[in-house]
Formats: sequence, C-alpha cells, structure tokens
Amino acid sequence: MQARYLAQIIVMGAQVVGRAFARALQQEFAASQAAAQARGRAGQQSAAASSISGMSLQEAQQILNLGSLSPEEIQKNYEHLFKVNDKAVGGSFYLQSKVVRAKERLEEELSIQEQDRQQSQQRKQQNTET
Repeated sequence: MQARYLAQIIVMGAQVVGRAFARALQQEFAASQAAAQARGRAGQQSAAASSISGMSLQEAQQILNLGSLSPEEIQKNYEHLFKVNDKAVGGSFYLQSKVVRAKERLEEELSIQEQDRQQSQQRKQQNTET
C-alpha cells in the first residue's frame, strides 16, 4: 500500500517538473525569437560573421581589450598586441594569430554597422520623399 502511494507521488512530481520544463522551454524559445526580430538584419549579419570567423564580437573585444568599437583604438591595440606577441621577441604565434582574427572580426562588425547605418539613412530619405 505504501509503495503505491510512493509511486503515485513520484509520478506526480515527474509530471509537474516535466510541465514546468516544457513551459520554460517555450518561454525561452519565444524570447529568443523576439530578440532575433529586434536585432533584425544587422544581428543576422553579425551572427553570420561570428560563425564564419569562429569568434564572437565579445571575444574579439576582450582579446584586443576594447570597450567600444572605434577604428583608431582597434588599430592601436592591434599593433601593440601584435608586436608584443611576435615570435621574434619571445611571443606566441597562437596569441598573435588570435589578435589578427580579433581585428578581422571587429573590422567586419564595423563594416556591418556602416552598411546598416547607410540602409537606415536610405530608408529615411525614401520615407521623406514620399
């Protein structure tokens, strides 16, 4: 008799946890869809650039020690880190290649942002003309 009650409690507990997990999964999926729509085309291009380069924007910023995306700072930090990690001065080729990839990823992101800016300006001009 006690085993029956114990089995029922276990089954009910598993059902409750299963339903909660399914709801959490649905909410997460809906939230990710909403975020993807909010990011729009620029977000898709950025995600594509991350997958192509194998490095996320955040990782590239961390490697080059950047807080914002300014071409001057990217170049300055790139040159410093590239020289410091040169194999001729006892540096690491691996780290040097990571610095190069980070610079490439950040330049790609700047290009995507510039394209997005130009497209939004064109849309604004088209809207004001009509």
